[in-house]
Amino acid sequence: MLIEYIEEAMKIAHYEIIEDEETFWGEIPGLQGVWGKANTLENCRSVLKETLEEWIIFRLKNNLELPVIAGIDLNKLAIAA
Repeated sequence: MLIEYIEEAMKIAHYEIIEDEETFWGEIPGLQGVWGKANTLENCRSVLKETLEEWIIFRLKNNLELPVIAGIDLNKLAIAA
C-alpha cells in the first residue's frame, strides 16, 4: 500500500526547469512541503521521491492526516500503529 501511494503521488508530480539556475524543480500538488531541486530531471525525481518518503513517515509518526491519492488512504496505517 505504501509503495503504491508513493508511485501514484509521483505520477502527479509537476516539474519545471529554472533557466537562470539551470536546475530542475519538482513538487507534488496538494502535498505541502514536498518538493525537490536538482541539476538534472532524473536527480530531481530522486530528491522529490526521497522527500515524499520522509514526509509520509513524519506525518504517520505524528498522527497527521495524509491526503488520499488515487483512492489510497494511508491514514488507516496511523490508526493501526
